[in-house]
Amino acid sequence: MTAIYNSRAFATAPGVFGQIYANTIGAMAAWNDARATRNALSQLSDRELDDIGLCRGDIEQVVRGL
Repeated sequence: MTAIYNSRAFATAPGVFGQIYANTIGAMAAWNDARATRNALSQLSDRELDDIGLCRGDIEQVVRGL
């Protein structure tokens, strides 16, 4: 079984601009994680998706965390 763990720790930057920067980086990281998840799940066959309890229609819900 393969597992990928992503941990992103941001130092708290002082001021409004530091917070804007941290929020921007966080949003970009979340977008990239969703993109990578969507691509990985889309490459699986229907059988492989069924093995993990998903169908093609579930991919977007998984990516959005619903």
